[in-house]
Amino acid sequence: MILLSGRQRLVWAPTLAAPDWILTLLALALSVVGLLLVWSATRMGGDYSLLVRQAVSVGIGLVLMWLVSRVDLRVLRAYVPVVYVLALVSLAGVLTPLGVRVNGAHSWIVLAPGVQFQPSEFAKVALALAFAVPLGELRDGQRRPGFGGVVLALALAAVPIGLIALQPDLGTMLVFAAMVTGSLLVSGAPKRWLLVLFAGAVGAGVAAWKLGLVRPYQIQRLLVLANPASDPGGVGYNAAQARIAIGSGGLYGKGLFNGEQTAGHFVPEQHTDFIFTVAGEELGFAGAAIIVLAVGALLWRGLAIARRSDSPYGTVLAGGLVSWIAFQTFVNVGMTVGLVPIVGVPLPFVSYGGSATVAGLVAIGLLQAVHRTRAMEP
Repeated sequence: MILLSGRQRLVWAPTLAAPDWILTLLALALSVVGLLLVWSATRMGGDYSLLVRQAVSVGIGLVLMWLVSRVDLRVLRAYVPVVYVLALVSLAGVLTPLGVRVNGAHSWIVLAPGVQFQPSEFAKVALALAFAVPLGELRDGQRRPGFGGVVLALALAAVPIGLIALQPDLGTMLVFAAMVTGSLLVSGAPKRWLLVLFAGAVGAGVAAWKLGLVRPYQIQRLLVLANPASDPGGVGYNAAQARIAIGSGGLYGKGLFNGEQTAGHFVPEQHTDFIFTVAGEELGFAGAAIIVLAVGALLWRGLAIARRSDSPYGTVLAGGLVSWIAFQTFVNVGMTVGLVPIVGVPLPFVSYGGSATVAGLVAIGLLQAVHRTRAMEP
C-alpha cells in the first residue's frame, strides 16, 4: 500500500528496501541477554514480576521498532513538531502532582497504580528528531549548517535540558549534551561551535559550584572516584560493591544464576543501573566483553547508516541516536569499573526499565528508517 500526500510518501512492504538485519539482531540479542541478567538479579523469593514487566517492555519495544522502521523518513520528519511538543509537555508534567520522585529525581509520571513512565527517555527520541531539522535541512548551495541553523538547534535542545535540570536528573542531562555534541559533529557544523559549547559547559559548571548548586552527594562521588577507598561504607559503597562483584567473576564467571554477590543483593539497583555487575560476576570478563563488543558493533552499524545516508537530515538523526547509545554505554560501564562517577543511567537494551527499553528500541527503528529511506531514493 502506498499513501501519497504532496511530496511526502508513506510506503509499506513489499516496496520497502530490506532492513539492516545485523543491526536488528544485535539489538535483539542484547535485549535477550538483558532479560536473563534481570532474571538473575531479581529471582530471589520466587517473584518474577520484574522479569515479566521487562519482557513486556521488550515486546512493546520490538513492535514499535518494527513499525517505525517501515515509515519513510520524510513522513517522520513531518511529525517532528508534534513529537517535540509532546515531549516537552510530558517533561513539564513530572513537575506537577502527576510526577513522583524516584531515587532523588522527580522524573516519573504515574498513569495508574503500578504503571508509570519516564518522559526523559522518550525525550531523547524527540530531541534526536528535532535537533536534526535545523542541522540537516540545508538550503541550496549549503554544505553545512549555518549560524541560524546551529542557534535554532541549540535553542531546541536548551528547553528539554532546562526541564530535566529542574527534576534534577544529571545523568540524562549529560546524555542530552552528548547527543547535541554528536549531532553537531556529523552535521559538519563549524568546529568553533564545539569550542563555544565546551567553554559554556565549563562556565556553567564553575557557576554551579560557586553558587552552591552542586549537591553535596555529587561532590562526594567525585571525591570517591579520586580515592575509592575513602568511604567504602558510605558514599563509596555502590562503587566498591560493584568492583567486588565484577572482580569476583574472573575470566569466565561463576555461571548464570550462580553469582553470590548478585544473590546477596550487595550491589544496590543491580537490575537497573548496575546490571553490568551481574554480567561481570556471572559471565566473567569474557561475557561482559562480549556485551560491550555487541554494543560496539551496533554503534558501528549506526555510524555506517549515518555515513551512507543521502539525506543530511538522516545523517544528523543517526548521529544523534548513536551518540546517545554510545555515551550511555560508556558511562554505565565506566561507573561500575571506577572510570567515571556514579551516575544514574541504564545500560542500553540490557538494564531493567520499561521506558528506557522501549525508547532504545524505537531508536533502532529510527536508524532502520534512515537506512531504508536512503536505499529507496534514486
